[in-house]
Amino acid sequence: MSSVLVSGAGIGGPVLAYWLARHGFEVTIVERAPAPRRGGQAVDLRGAAVTVAERMGVLEQVLARRTRMLGMSMVDRDGNETMRTTERTISAGRLDGDDVEIMREDLVAIVTATAGDAETLYGDSIAALEQDADGVDVTFERGGRRRFDYVVGADGLHSNVRALAFGEESRFVRHLGMYVSIYSAPNFLDLDRWQVWHREGDAGYGVYSAPGNATIRVNAGFGAGPISYDHRDVEAQKRLVEEHCSALGWETPRLMKAMWEADDFYFDAMAQIHMDRWSAGRVTLLGDAGYCASPLSGQGTSLAMVGAYVLADELGADRRGAFDRYEERMRPFVRLNQELATENPGGPASDESVRRAATAVSLDR
Repeated sequence: MSSVLVSGAGIGGPVLAYWLARHGFEVTIVERAPAPRRGGQAVDLRGAAVTVAERMGVLEQVLARRTRMLGMSMVDRDGNETMRTTERTISAGRLDGDDVEIMREDLVAIVTATAGDAETLYGDSIAALEQDADGVDVTFERGGRRRFDYVVGADGLHSNVRALAFGEESRFVRHLGMYVSIYSAPNFLDLDRWQVWHREGDAGYGVYSAPGNATIRVNAGFGAGPISYDHRDVEAQKRLVEEHCSALGWETPRLMKAMWEADDFYFDAMAQIHMDRWSAGRVTLLGDAGYCASPLSGQGTSLAMVGAYVLADELGADRRGAFDRYEERMRPFVRLNQELATENPGGPASDESVRRAATAVSLDR
């Protein structure tokens, strides 16, 4: 039985583990975090990704936990409503379509449950990779050395596997001139399946209720060129958000206070990853690690789920040349979805572009 080590237990990693197990692989997942990550923004499943969820047998669970937003408003710095619509939201697009919006942590819980047969190592990471023609020797940060037939980096924009196998992140990252933070706060606005957005200049935020309406998720962001900061220094990241967003109007003081109290804070650049190859020998990349489209595309989750399905499909069909065929099938899909992030700077891509990008891949060989 061939063995695969997957780095990253977010969405792409567990989905890949499910499909690899169906193809007869022995799968191990290693995740730096001590447990499944909580929090995160609302994410979307569109087009081919909905089909992947259906083929996994989890679509009913996903639909049961969808956000079911009713609409959105925009307000000025005094809280006066300047726009209201029940037709679409910034996070999900049109509300009358077949797309599915779900909180990231809910989707993680669903797909993690499907990877039950995979060995999962939380609180650890890969320290070194050494490969030859027959396999990959992996040294773990917490000690120990094991050999696998293949290694897959599904470990995000700042992929450790990519750094070890391909080199410095700066060679592949394309900054899009924005930063975003996401965190939870008490629902002091009494929002009920509703979003409110406020923007001034190159900074702003949106708030929307999480399922159950007890809490809200805050998406606060600002425009800026590349900033040097420690990706694991949460306090420094919160200071950056406060520095750029504290002068905004409306509910900013309460939202900044909630940010400092939040224990699920996330911060990162709006950026994309562009690579000539996603594979090197027996190591390959999945999702944001290899072809991040950025949250501006609204398609990061769909790319990860579809990429996991296609990669497992090709490995299951024939190990020889599987990574090449994976790239051939995925690259047109990735290109169109990355273009969504830059089609309309400062606003969403057109509905037609989103529809075309979401379906531009075949799930059948």
